[in-house]
Formats: sequence, structure tokens, C-alpha cells
Amino acid sequence: MSDFFPDKIKKLPPYQGSFGAYVLKANNANVLFSSYDAGDFIAPHSHDTENHGIVLKGALNLTIKGNTQKIGVGQWYHIGVNVEHAASFDFDTDVIEFWFKDEKSV
Repeated sequence: MSDFFPDKIKKLPPYQGSFGAYVLKANNANVLFSSYDAGDFIAPHSHDTENHGIVLKGALNLTIKGNTQKIGVGQWYHIGVNVEHAASFDFDTDVIEFWFKDEKSV
């Protein structure tokens, strides 16, 4: 994983998934401090969470409903509940992601 994040963040539990991240658990949400290597690809999938994220370094190619958008440093993105999406990375990229649980299912 990237050395981008401060030591305090790097002491958080690792995310158990298909990419490298540290997880901060909160009420009805998780905050992921995520790192992706240039060339990484995340296949189409969906979550039972509403996700918001901001790119801190690099760029994210986010594909939703067949449309790909490049999200750069300082830009926010949003992925709705159960919306299929995919991602790819042309550069080493660091992101903070907020995964909010659907309030109806809490």
C-alpha cells in the first residue's frame, strides 16, 4: 500500500477486499483510506452502501452505466446504493472513500 497516508492511518485495520485500504469504522458508515497502483482494475460490481470519495493523489477512471469519467485530485465522486460500477487507474492513486449504509436497512 502507499506511504501517502500518515502513520496513525496506517495503524487502522486493513480492508478485507480486492484493493489495499485502511478502514475506520463509524456508526452506519466506514471510511476507507485506499491506495491503488497504476494499472489496477476493479471489475464491475456493486455495494449495498452509498459511496462518496475524494481523490488525493493520481486519478480514478470511474465507469457507471457505461460512462467513464476521470476523477482527478481534489474531485469528489458519488456511487449510489447497488449501482454497478468499475474502476481503473492510470497512475498510483490515493483516495478517501466514505461508505454509508442504507439507512432503510440499518
